[in-house]
Amino acid sequence: MDGQVAKKEGAPNGHSAPHSQVSRVATASLSGGLASNKDTQSKAKSLVEKGGDFRTLDLFGAIDSDSPLSLTRREEKFVNSCVEISTNAPTGDDMAFFHAIMCQVGLPRRSVTGTEFERVCGGVALNVNAGKLWDGKKFVQQPIPSGAMPRLVLAWWNTYAVRNRTPEVPVGDSASEFMRTLGLSPGGGKRGSYTTFRKQVQALAACHMYLGFNANGRAYTYHGQPVKQFEAWLNSHEGQRPLWPASVVFSDDYYKTLCEHAVPLDMRAIVALRGSALALDLYTMFADRLHRISGRPLVLHWKSLREQFGQEYQGKNAAKDFKTAFLIALRDVQIAYPTAKIKQVTGGLLLMPSPPPIPYKG
Repeated sequence: MDGQVAKKEGAPNGHSAPHSQVSRVATASLSGGLASNKDTQSKAKSLVEKGGDFRTLDLFGAIDSDSPLSLTRREEKFVNSCVEISTNAPTGDDMAFFHAIMCQVGLPRRSVTGTEFERVCGGVALNVNAGKLWDGKKFVQQPIPSGAMPRLVLAWWNTYAVRNRTPEVPVGDSASEFMRTLGLSPGGGKRGSYTTFRKQVQALAACHMYLGFNANGRAYTYHGQPVKQFEAWLNSHEGQRPLWPASVVFSDDYYKTLCEHAVPLDMRAIVALRGSALALDLYTMFADRLHRISGRPLVLHWKSLREQFGQEYQGKNAAKDFKTAFLIALRDVQIAYPTAKIKQVTGGLLLMPSPPPIPYKG
């Protein structure tokens, strides 16, 4: 049964703050980077999976400070962000916010065929319908927002709204400007990051959401359309200034419930995990749930985890493929959320009471 009390508490898989060279090797191993010593990479993975400390890698005698690591630019940014998180407590500027319900049921992680998407997890459900935007001449059908980008954008919008106590969020004069604000590098071309980002922002602004949840023996439906107003720049000349908002305005209901049920997150972790929608979903779920566990640890079984996070995995090997992807994402999340006490056990995950990413006040 999902959420059952564990009979025996396992050792936390928390990580002490490592020194930079060991951190670079271990983190690169877990995030898919290629360390110069494959044996070290294997031992690092095995060590962390067993709940060990990165610093123990020194015992292997395999760390050579003069040997460069083969890291991509994204992996290097991930490493640097996680080292910053593990060594420095978050400041007020690092605080981000996400809607509590969206921490339990998220947007699709892959492109969706059609104009409707639904995800159900226990007594909580999300239904998303694609919308349309007026471009000054006609209504243009938008897709359903999917992937990591709309999650990152929504986190930024939420954060601005909660911090400034306003439902109106300025977005900037261009997609490129907004991407740089989020720490993204604009890339050109029809399939470049700039084009994808702009399309996902438009899809998010146009979509309609229904949130369903059970509470106190009753079933509630909430029309949670995030954006009620999309003020877009119009094309003054053909081929110039593609549809882009000057600002977005949250709907009254979404803004009210966001302020009442905002989950504090570490923006540094969100930026570090921005390359994986699944990792972002796991991070927000754990950030919302781990600190609320009281008493003995809980076990989440693979079946319930797949129901919550694995809807996109279909076919003959769906369960195996989901578990493989889940564990890869989980390793990155544990590095970006170092105080999270999570351990893989037979049949699922053991969740232990853990501090939230943003410490309690006082």
